[in-house]
Parts: sequence; C-alpha cells; structure tokens
Amino acid sequence: MEVILLERVGKHGQMGDVVRVRDGFARNFLLPQGRALRATKDNLAKFEGMKAQLEARNLERKAEAEKVGGKLEGQSFVVLRQASDIGQLYGSVTTRDIATLVGEGGVSIDRSQVAINAPIKTIGQHRVPIVLHPELEVTVTVVVARNAEEAERIKRGEDVTARREDREVAEAAAEEFFENPEAGQAGQEEE
Repeated sequence: MEVILLERVGKHGQMGDVVRVRDGFARNFLLPQGRALRATKDNLAKFEGMKAQLEARNLERKAEAEKVGGKLEGQSFVVLRQASDIGQLYGSVTTRDIATLVGEGGVSIDRSQVAINAPIKTIGQHRVPIVLHPELEVTVTVVVARNAEEAERIKRGEDVTARREDREVAEAAAEEFFENPEAGQAGQEEE
C-alpha cells in the first residue's frame, strides 16, 4: 500500500514522502496512529494544505524531546537481579523494566521508546538507546548487578563475575571432597 508519511518513520522515510509499505503495517500502525494517509489525489492535496501545520507540530515535539533528552543523556540506572556466579541472569531486564526505571527517575517514557533488540541477560554495564523523537535518540547506562555493593564495583569498572580459574579451583575442591569424604570431615573437626 502506498502512503503519505505525516512524520518521520524509522527506516521508511521523512515527512511528506510517498512510500510503499506492507498493507498490515499501514492498516494496523501508521493509519490508526495518524502517522500516514493513504496516497490518493485527494489526500495529496490535503497534505499540501496541512504541511505547514505538521512541520510546526514536529518542531514543537522535537523541542520537548530535547528538554527530556537533556535530563536523560548520560544518566545511570541500577537494576538488581539474581544471577549465577558467571554473571548469567536467572531472568532478564526487558524494555518494560527499563521504562519503569526511567519513570522512577522522573522522566516518563513508553517501553516502545527503549531501543534494545533483545532483553539484557548478563550482569554488567549496558548502554541503552532511548528514542524520544524520530530525530532524537539519547543513551542511558543500565547497571545490572546482584546487590548494591556489586553495582558500585561494576560502575568502577571491576569484573564481578567468577573467573574461570576460580571456578576450576572450586570444582576441583568439590571433586576432592566427594572422592575422599574423610578428608573433608577431618578438616571440619579441626575447626
């Protein structure tokens, strides 16, 4: 289906462009949200009449987004989750979680504005882009940790996941214990 874009839409085009999009995308997203009109002669004439008004509205929205972007740019948010010793989360941090965190920080955003392709599933610092306006994107840092102390260590740049050598030593000690239980009991009696 051919549509006239009333605002900039991602990878499809700028305001005023006549583009061909999939029928479902146009019917279910662009047309109901008022982001496009069907490309007919009547609508082309209607668009030319509305063009100045649409450009003014776009500049107003962009100015509001820039104010919000100034507050958000470079901010850091901490998420506490349970995770294994190697840093793999038992759950994940999703767009909904990030939108809630930013909302608690004083700026209300929708989860669709959080631009991550997949949920965060590891401990560490993650840079997350937030699209406030089709022409404006800011980046926040999300620190995923098991507790507040660990979050501070991650912010300083430390690696808090168990190193491979440490795991191998622990596995060897466990293996020794289970192969020779008397040695493990003797160690407990001395304490």
